[in-house]
Formats: sequence, C-alpha cells, structure tokens
Amino acid sequence: MGFGILKIQVGLQKQLDEFLNQVSEAGLLFRQGVTLYLLENEEAFDEKLEQITTVEHRGDEKRRSIEEKLYLKTLIPESRSDVLQLLERMDTLLDSCKAMLWQFKIELPDIPEEMHKDLKELAEQSMESVEAIVRSARAFFRSSPELRDHIHKVSYWEAECDKVSIRMMMALYRRDDLTLCHKSQLKDFIRRIALISDKAEDVADRLSIYAIKRML
Repeated sequence: MGFGILKIQVGLQKQLDEFLNQVSEAGLLFRQGVTLYLLENEEAFDEKLEQITTVEHRGDEKRRSIEEKLYLKTLIPESRSDVLQLLERMDTLLDSCKAMLWQFKIELPDIPEEMHKDLKELAEQSMESVEAIVRSARAFFRSSPELRDHIHKVSYWEAECDKVSIRMMMALYRRDDLTLCHKSQLKDFIRRIALISDKAEDVADRLSIYAIKRML
C-alpha cells in the first residue's frame, strides 16, 4: 500500500511535512551559523543558535505527536515501524545540526583564516546532504518517482564532504604553526561536520530498503 494514503489520515501527511520542515530549517540555520562564526559576528551567531535550538525542540514535539497518532489511531499498521524508524533517524540529523553549532559556542575554536573557505564549503555540502535526505523523505511519503534521484544526491554530497574533509585534514597536519592540541580540536570539528552527511547517507540507505519493502 502506497504512502499516498497518508494525506487522508487525520492530517498525518501535513504533520510529516511540518516535521521535515524543521529538519530542513535546521540545516539552513547551521549553514548560516558557521558563516557568522567565521565572520566573528557573535550576536548574529547567537541568534542562529537560539533559533536552531527552538527548531530542534519544535521538531521533537512534532515527532512525538506523529508517533502518538500512529500508535493510538493505529494508522498504517503495515508500515508503522518503518515510519517510526525514519522519524527517529531524521530527528537525529536535526539534533546533530544543533549540537554541532553549540559545539562552536562552547569550545570557541580558533580557526585560521586559510581554512575558512574550505570549512564553509564543508558545512554547505554537509547541509546539502541534509536537504537531499529531506527531499527523499518527502518523495517517499508521497510515493514519488523522484525518490531514487534524491537518494542519489545524498550519496553525491556525502562523497563531496569526504573529499573536502580529507583535503582539510591533510593540510591541517602539514602546518607547523599550530600545536598538536589545536590541530586535534580542528580535526574534530571537521570530522563532526562531515559526519552529519554520513548520517544523512545512512538514512538514505534505510529509505531505499523501505521503498523496496513497499513494492513487495
């Protein structure tokens, strides 16, 4: 049974769209937050941090509301577990964006200006993978033929993130003007930003499986 039936089930399709909007918005706020941090615009950065925290809380509320509706109203029982797992994985992405931005606020990493361009590129590509998985999820719930194309884009952006992160870490450890401790801190930031795209690809892999199960 296709997920297109969700639109007639107590507004569930609308709630799913609203939840996915929160994930997408978190990606946009993260991207903006990184740029503002590099510009040393602390006030504007703090605004984005507050916004992404609010978005994350709102996303949690919407996810719990959807889960409650799925259980109490016994909607789509044949596919409920897949939907619940997908929601949890998407929520993890949302939380990762918020947590990473908070890490900038907590640690206040001193990022050399020579790294700014690559770090912005890494953040943008990682968030492109988040946006691609949001579009993949929307296509999945609508039984859209565009699902496969969106999933492919998730993998593309994850691969691009790998290239940039490896390039950045190689350049980082070839510098002689930074302490090993400083290098380790910056490496952790690079790795964790790239890890968000890995998580997006993991969700895409699961979506592919769910789509196959739906056709059986």
